[in-house]
Amino acid sequence: MPSKILLVEDDNTLNRLIVEQLTGLGYDAVGTRSWADADAYLSVHEPHLIVTDVRLQDGDALHRLPELTKRQPVIVLTAYGSVRDAVAAMKAGAFDYLLKPASPDELRLAVERALEDAALRADHRFCKARLKAEASKADFMVGVSAPLLKIKETIAAVGPSNVNVLIQGESGSGKELVARAVHESSERQRRNFVPVDCCTLQEKLFESELFGHEKGAFTGADRLKRGLIEGAEGGTLFLDEIGEIDASIQAKLLRVLETGVFRRVGGTKDLQANARIVAATNRDLQAMSEEARFRSDLFYRLSTFVIDVPPLRTRRDDIPYLVTHFIQHHNFSSRINKSVSSEALRCLTAYDWPGNVRELKNVIERAIILSRGSKVIQPMHLAFGAGRGTETVEVTVSFD
Repeated sequence: MPSKILLVEDDNTLNRLIVEQLTGLGYDAVGTRSWADADAYLSVHEPHLIVTDVRLQDGDALHRLPELTKRQPVIVLTAYGSVRDAVAAMKAGAFDYLLKPASPDELRLAVERALEDAALRADHRFCKARLKAEASKADFMVGVSAPLLKIKETIAAVGPSNVNVLIQGESGSGKELVARAVHESSERQRRNFVPVDCCTLQEKLFESELFGHEKGAFTGADRLKRGLIEGAEGGTLFLDEIGEIDASIQAKLLRVLETGVFRRVGGTKDLQANARIVAATNRDLQAMSEEARFRSDLFYRLSTFVIDVPPLRTRRDDIPYLVTHFIQHHNFSSRINKSVSSEALRCLTAYDWPGNVRELKNVIERAIILSRGSKVIQPMHLAFGAGRGTETVEVTVSFD
């Protein structure tokens, strides 16, 4: 698809000329002659680049630059010799400026540089997110236990397919990390992995976040907003704690799964949904569907393939590996060579971990703080249950 470029220039002749030049270069260029027209275009479209005059009859571009440059690069057109405007524009966030009338070569080079810079920034954000995802995934995938090896085999089998996946497991057991691993093992790995926490959003807000909304759909909707389904285009949409969503949202999500289309809030046009759905829950959705507390048709759509994530207490063989992993991560980031005593490790292995891997990670982080001044974590540094609103649990282990 050609890059979209919005031109804001109130001189009719120059406006038409620049649009023709950009179109001739293969871009999808649209010319507007005022900020009112530009705002109307921006409420519906998201251009890859804006080229704008500094001064228009209904506004000054310098005042708009901080807002505009958050979304896309901006090239400013300024009258010959107006160095002050050019400097002010660059300070306000403009990518580049051109003196009017710019030659076709100057315009082409400036546009190419701006679009290339925007693409590099997008790639950089993607790579950072990918590295973060890989680091998080390691928090769960460390270990040698039979349950963990079975999970890895399951992910390797289902990942390359395009079926919906339902991940079941206790809180803190690593369901999102398994979802990320499914995404990373699929052909969608170079596109976005978009997590949605279904517990934290109210019904109306959830609908707008998931499906997006049209301008004017409700009070405060002053521009078009693309939803998370569109944000996951070509990638994976992860619905965490799917059992918490309201019945009305369940019905609309079912339509997406059955037809592959959706509508933004306030919209009348069907849009294609090209995102793989991976859901997770710590509840028994099948029992909920039998009790009419969750749509049974949605449950069967989501559970095309089910992955049960084992709690940490059923894979104790992995605990020493996880402890080592968390400590090494701390050592690398802080340049401190911390270790754990065999007595402390036996205490960690003996504990039942109701909060699973997440709780283990928190306990190790607290132990590192509490053992300040010592290079070795001892049993006295371990505070089990702290941070969950419960009293510290004492673990008794025999060292005979």
